[in-house]
Amino acid sequence: MARYEDILSKWESLNISKPEDFARHLDSFRVLFAYHSGKIENENITYHDTREIFENGQVLGFSGNPRALFEQQNQKICYEYLIPKLIAKEPISVGLIKEVHQILTAGTYDERRFLVNDERPGEFKKHDYVTGINEVGAAAENVAGDLEDLVVEIRDVTQKDRLQVAAYFHAQFQWIHPFADGNGRVGRTLTNYLLMIHRHPPFIVYDEDKMEYYQALQSYDETEEIQPLFDFFIKQTIKTWGK
Repeated sequence: MARYEDILSKWESLNISKPEDFARHLDSFRVLFAYHSGKIENENITYHDTREIFENGQVLGFSGNPRALFEQQNQKICYEYLIPKLIAKEPISVGLIKEVHQILTAGTYDERRFLVNDERPGEFKKHDYVTGINEVGAAAENVAGDLEDLVVEIRDVTQKDRLQVAAYFHAQFQWIHPFADGNGRVGRTLTNYLLMIHRHPPFIVYDEDKMEYYQALQSYDETEEIQPLFDFFIKQTIKTWGK
């Protein structure tokens, strides 16, 4: 825990409060976060393509699945969209959740969801989907109410419990599974957003650690025990910033 506490102190001392602060301190992080968050669910995503999109706005000579490029371009757009909201410390709301989902999944919904199920980026699922070994997921008609309850629950965050609250938010968000697609990317983005508006460093869930990540979420699904995910988030924070 000493390394973790040291990371917190260093982050708080940066006092990130202006757009130029994000450029100075999060330039490399934003690329690595986008790469690993996307790679967890799309094996076609590469670090090279992600970096080219973030730094140059284009990828030359690409011959793979265009969805990978759309997803990473969306990650860049979402990062830039959230900066003024981070500076203003805007609380997470159901409206913000839907806006982040709309940005992150624009142009990536498959034909069945878009044409057959009539589901769109920025809209809650219209059919019941289950996820994970325990087949969790709120019924479609309960999503809006469940998210309203969740954003109220996380409204009061103290400096001492901010990572605990973020772990709870993430676990509950993934359990609710509010969208037809993109729940993982949205959940990881919003978890970091929640941490940053409370002066806690964001972190990367590394693709090579995704099985431990899934196991921690599964533990919550089975027992409602948040400790495994909390411990995992501490490890990823140290891995992200402890070098």
